[in-house]
Amino acid sequence: MDDTQLLRYSRQILLSDVDIDGQQTLLNAKVLIIGMGGLGSPVALYLASAGIGMLGICDFDEVELSNLQRQIIHTNDTIGLSKVDSAEQSINRINPDIKVMKYPQKLEGDTLGNTIKLYDLVLDCSDNFSSRFAINQACFKHKRPLVSGAVIRMEGQISVYDSRDALSPCYQCLYGVAAEIADTCSNNGVLAPVAGIIGSIQATEAIKCLLGLPTLMGRLLIHDAREMQFREIKLKRDINCPCCGNIEE
Repeated sequence: MDDTQLLRYSRQILLSDVDIDGQQTLLNAKVLIIGMGGLGSPVALYLASAGIGMLGICDFDEVELSNLQRQIIHTNDTIGLSKVDSAEQSINRINPDIKVMKYPQKLEGDTLGNTIKLYDLVLDCSDNFSSRFAINQACFKHKRPLVSGAVIRMEGQISVYDSRDALSPCYQCLYGVAAEIADTCSNNGVLAPVAGIIGSIQATEAIKCLLGLPTLMGRLLIHDAREMQFREIKLKRDINCPCCGNIEE
């Protein structure tokens, strides 16, 4: 770590849970963010500013005017650009030392799994159940911790699923095979800061996971922004889960 990095990350290094060794761990880390929308925007900005050495960013969409209400990594000037190109510009502005790997396509099947294998941790910032199930299954298969968040209307939720721990549930333990395909922001709306709240918690949980600190594993955090309340639900691995239920105790 050079003098410039010591100055850039000085406030973080002061934390006893981080220190110089922890900061070096973050600088050496490789993190994949799937979705550069309302959740992926604050996630990418905070992880870049915190010094995650390599960020993989994945999104197959282009920036539209309607995105700007909540997708704060994009700007009016990047309307029409691919979201990964737009996000890369913002990441470089906040921390030019971060290496960015761009995936301007939908990662599916073997390509999804082979990509996830390249990273230490995955953040699911997608906006539909089919993608979340596929990401969860790939993370479970390749033993990569998954930080999964979701927002809709004035509500949000987040948890950490870590298949390296035999006691950890996976995302599908929570939802089984249900898939509310129509329940998306484009159909139901979302209050912009709610995405920022959940995305910021996702970034925090990712950093803690990389540093070996306690995370939300085994706990689902639910946020009701209308009443400004948080509540927590304990999660256990479902022995009948179609994804992780067949592993041995």
